[in-house]
Amino acid sequence: VQLQASGGGLVQAGGSLRLSCAASGRSFGIDHMGWFRQAPGKEREIVAAITWIDTTYYADSVKGRFTISRDNAMKTVYLRMHSLKPGDTAVYYCARNPGGDFRRQTSYHTWGQGTQLTVSS
Repeated sequence: VQLQASGGGLVQAGGSLRLSCAASGRSFGIDHMGWFRQAPGKEREIVAAITWIDTTYYADSVKGRFTISRDNAMKTVYLRMHSLKPGDTAVYYCARNPGGDFRRQTSYHTWGQGTQLTVSS
């Protein structure tokens, strides 16, 4: 299984952006998927996650602003981001979880290469 994240870029505060993560492999439809981010000097943290039956989880810092979704036919998971803040600046990673607690970073075993989001004030 490989993951390819894309869609990052430079956005002004208050703007919107959608990240995409394309996956390979036959198990995508039954995998939990997550988006994580790592800002300079900080630990990687979970942003949002979605189970294979579309149950979602969001970090408190992004609730109401970010939406995670998936398209199993396209083997792609999305992260739509609105009302972006400078504090959202980070490298965003998508990851695959074959069946552990989808809210826990340690459950994710396959990671994409990351895409940079920079939010200017």
